Amino acid sequence: MLVVADVAGKGMPAALIMATFQSSLKTLVQRPIPLPDLVARLCRYCCEHSLEGLRFTTAVIAELDPLTGTLAYVNAGHNPPALRRADGAIELLTTGGLPLGVQANIAYESATLSLRPGDRLVIFTDGVVEAQDSQGQEFGDARLMEVLKGVREEAAAGTLDRLLSSVDAFVGTAPRSDDITCLVMRFQGR
Repeated sequence: MLVVADVAGKGMPAALIMATFQSSLKTLVQRPIPLPDLVARLCRYCCEHSLEGLRFTTAVIAELDPLTGTLAYVNAGHNPPALRRADGAIELLTTGGLPLGVQANIAYESATLSLRPGDRLVIFTDGVVEAQDSQGQEFGDARLMEVLKGVREEAAAGTLDRLLSSVDAFVGTAPRSDDITCLVMRFQGR
């Protein structure tokens, strides 16, 4: 499983909700259930601790079969991950539903796609695209796409370094207002 999640808010309340999210996810993945059902159950757990929807959690939850390259995912209100294909094409992973903790009885959609050797999946939190320079301009989706278009045949760590260096260079000495989390996976194939 590949999971990146982000709780709305900061400080101890957000940290406690993330701890609940993590423990709930660990409990739910113990049983083989379809991904949309897993996410719907996780959403119900999140609703119990969301302060009536004020403390929601965005998440991308994916299952990868490393032998076949099959990736099933649900995007629960999160920034769409970017799948940079080995040929340079970029696809955004948008299928899913509302953030977790907003509405208890909701059905989530999942999508399945096939990874090919050299494809890279980049899952990130809003702190990447909302990072601001000293003039208050955001790094934004367009800059993120430009960084990903410039990726060559490098390891996942190289892609991550390239992305984080680009954000750092853009922000410069401006204060950071949000955390930045990125997961980069390069599919090797068999």
